[in-house]
Amino acid sequence: MRALKSLVSMLSAPRVPRDPAPSRLAYRMERLWLTPAFRHAVRVGMPVMAVLMAGIVWLSDADRREAMSARLSELRESFENRPEFMVGLIAVEGASPAVDSAIRQMVPFQLPVSSFRLDLDALRARIERIDAVARAELAIRKGGVLQVQITERQPVILWRTAGGLEMLDETGHRVATLLDRTARPDLPVITGEGADAHVPEALAILRAARPIAARIRGLVRVGERRWDIVLDGDRRILLPQDGAIEAVRRVVAIDRAEDLLGRAISVVDLRNPGRPTLRLAPERVAQFTSSDVEVTGQ
Repeated sequence: MRALKSLVSMLSAPRVPRDPAPSRLAYRMERLWLTPAFRHAVRVGMPVMAVLMAGIVWLSDADRREAMSARLSELRESFENRPEFMVGLIAVEGASPAVDSAIRQMVPFQLPVSSFRLDLDALRARIERIDAVARAELAIRKGGVLQVQITERQPVILWRTAGGLEMLDETGHRVATLLDRTARPDLPVITGEGADAHVPEALAILRAARPIAARIRGLVRVGERRWDIVLDGDRRILLPQDGAIEAVRRVVAIDRAEDLLGRAISVVDLRNPGRPTLRLAPERVAQFTSSDVEVTGQ
């Protein structure tokens, strides 16, 4: 009975209205949720962290890591060895037969090979170490063709050494060894120590001496300082260390005017630009006069 009275008194008591304001904790949580960075961290960061933690736990086992590595290697190899990525042919363009053969022999792989395993930069550097190759361009073309475009060095002069004849390009770079001089009669000859380092100067001298080219047998580097022009009949034009081109032009002009090289002269000494000297051939000492040269007999 007492309990019933208590229940009746509770029901009849006036109800206290509920405070609609949130609690302090709920308010702070609501404000935090309205922060974009927090929402992004919860929606993205937490799942990512969960996945990372699961991955770390899974990879902590050595057997699982080894199995995954083997599987990845198999997938990579199967992808790289697909037919569309295989190179089965080398096409060399712009090369002479000898250079073509040298390039094919020095290729460090067997065909067919996956294009993913080709280091074109290293292969290009390897090909450009061939003396006759000035530049090489490599590209993989459609159909599995490795195209090698070659720019060869062009020999312009012969350098006679103790070991034989070397063909040089216009910069003095070696192109190849020449076994028979008669194989390239069109190329002029230079000799002397250090002559290969001064090929541009030698070519300039030969261009200046073109009017008397039929008499020239070659150039000799003397003392690694200057040049001598060797003419037919074992005659020589001794050029100065400086101003060699101007000296050659002067000889050509005198030859045109006075037929200088048609006379019995063994040496034209131009080492002293202010006092050029002519040396007559021993077998024919003849009088020779000119307004700008001094003649000495021997």
